[in-house]
Parts: sequence; C-alpha cells; structure tokens
Amino acid sequence: MIDLMTPRRRELVGRMAALGPTIAARADQVDRDAAFPYENYADLREAGFLALCIPEEHGGLGADFSTYALISEELARHCGSTALTFNMHTATMLLIGQIADDLSMGDEERVEHDRRRTAVWRGVVEDGTIHAQPFSEGRAPGETAGFATQAVPVDGGFRVSGRKIFASLSEAADSHNVTCMVEGDDRVRFLGVPADAEGITIQGDWDPLGMRGTVSKNLLFDNVFVRADQELLPPGCFDQVATRWPYFYMTLSFSYLGIQRAVLDYTAAALRGDGGATERRDHPQKQNGWAEMRLAWERSQALTYRVLGEVGVDPTEDQLHRAWSATVTAMETAPEVASTAVRVCGGRSLLRPSALERMYRDARCGATMLPWSVEVTLDRLGRAGLYDD
Repeated sequence: MIDLMTPRRRELVGRMAALGPTIAARADQVDRDAAFPYENYADLREAGFLALCIPEEHGGLGADFSTYALISEELARHCGSTALTFNMHTATMLLIGQIADDLSMGDEERVEHDRRRTAVWRGVVEDGTIHAQPFSEGRAPGETAGFATQAVPVDGGFRVSGRKIFASLSEAADSHNVTCMVEGDDRVRFLGVPADAEGITIQGDWDPLGMRGTVSKNLLFDNVFVRADQELLPPGCFDQVATRWPYFYMTLSFSYLGIQRAVLDYTAAALRGDGGATERRDHPQKQNGWAEMRLAWERSQALTYRVLGEVGVDPTEDQLHRAWSATVTAMETAPEVASTAVRVCGGRSLLRPSALERMYRDARCGATMLPWSVEVTLDRLGRAGLYDD
C-alpha cells in the first residue's frame, strides 16, 4: 500500500491537530444551539485551511484530494459538523482545481476557466470567502440525473430559479455553488450564486438529530441573476466528473472516518479513567468491546486509505467499486463503533453534554447523504460484476 503520510501531509495534519482542542471545546455548544461554527471558521481561515486545496502559487496550501481527505478526517475527530461543512467549501476548490485539470475542455474554455477560478481563489485567500455546494433537491439520487433548478440565459448571465434542500452553510456561505440545467440542454451547469443576490430565500427550521452545526436549511432561488463569469465549470464538465472523477462523491465519508477516531479517543479516555472517572480497563468485557471497536475502525480506515492511494482520473471498474465499498463502510462503521462505545462506556455516556452522546447522533447521519448514500451505493455494489452494464 502507498504510504499516504508524506512529510508535507504529515505537517498539514499536525497543524489541524493543533487546532483540535480549541475546536473540540466548542463542539457541544455548536450542537446544542444548532448554530454554525463561525469561530471555528475564523480559526481555519487564520491557519490557512480555507485555502487548503488552492495552489501555492495562488496563495493556498497546495493540497491535493488525498491530503484533503486526511485533513478532513483529523478535523472531524474534533467536531463533525465543522468537518462536514468544511467539506462543502473545500469540495468546490477541488472541483474547479485538481479535478478540472483532469477533465476535457477546449483550449479557449480552459483559458477562461483558469481566469474564473483564479478570481474564486483570490476571494478565498484575500477575503476569506466561504463556499457552499447545495446539490440536493430530493429527486433522483444520481450524480447527473438532471436537476429541477433551471438557469435561463439572459443578457450578461443567467436567471436561476429552483429549490435546494439540506443546503449546508445556508446562512454562512458567501457563494452557493449550485447544479442546474438550461432548458433544451442536457448538460449539468455549475453556477456560483452570490449569497446576497436578490431573490434568494432561506426556508425552514433546523432542528435535526445530528450534524446540527451544518445549518442545512432549504434555499429557494426566485429569478436570481447570476453573471456569466460565475459559471464555475465549462458546460458539460460536471457531467464528466461522475464518469471520470467519481472519487469526488466520496468526500463526505472522510468526516465519518474522523468521527470513528473521535469515538475511540473518548472510549480510551473513559476506560483509563481520565478526568477522575472510575478506571474500567481491567474488565475483560470492556477490553473485548474496545477490541471490536479498534478492528472495525482499522478495517474502515485501511479500505479508505487504499482508495486514496489510487485516486485519480478515469478509475478502473474495480477501483470504482472499491471507492463505493470504502464509502459505505465508513458511513456504516461510524454508527457501529459509536453504538459499541455506548455499551463499553455505560449509560452515563448517553447523558448530555457527553461528547459520545453527540458523536452517536452525528455518526448516524452519514448513511442518508446523497449522491453516494448507503442505499444507493449498496444497490450499485449489488449489481457490480453481475450485469454487463
């Protein structure tokens, strides 16, 4: 297996780990209030992490996809909600950066794309611009199955109308980067809609089971004007992502790998009696439960890390199937490990403000997240190798 932890990656993960205690100290309040972690984002910006996947020559940290995965895992070890929203921001940087570099474009398209993404990167580096990526509409689960949100070409740009659900960072983002369609054109378009544009409404309450700090309300776009140069990918490139760079759709899973780590940290401290609690590590049943948790996490991390060693454009069928397997394993192992931890740590771990109580709820949320939800991914794995398609 390729050693993922290069010196540069080790350094960046260490820098995120150094922020960990400060971020973890806010996690309970973020969860209790179902409030966006603005203070965490201020710290992430100060440390340069909002520009994690922006090239160094443009003022960023120059991280690639696999480096981001390791950083996301470490961040989620301290606050799942912060990591999941950080994914939405960073996924856009990857999409217009490393991933776009591997997609097919015409020469003129590539020059124009480079000009547009340079402006996006400048906004992040100089102004701390936060990007969101609201894709879900509650319709078909496929990556490019079509979207109800419509973009009507007008002089100077588009008029966008539609609705996105579970729009993370709905109240915090400076740009909502949406997928939409132009009538008569079957290509998916990717437009950056300024959050302060006229015609945007944030709808609904936000009081979910877990991942409460993501503040993923609904967004309504009513004839919102979007400039032509805010189309963040050339037409048709987003469609290429699903077939040529499908690893893009597993980015959510890295947060759940980090939550597994967080549950292990909590359980180890509880069994050792850290913080004045009664030491329980000498009980064989506790040791057995701890071993089960370690085995589950090690399997999940090993599979994910194998996939990260293969990441790139145009994966083979086996590599794609492995990415599906890693995603569903991370999403399902997180609640499994958290459930075992509750048994090992005892009933008091379910009482608020126990960190395990929060992790237990956060861990359960990953299975439903599209487009690579557990049901969708299991359906694909169940057909893989059995049919010609």
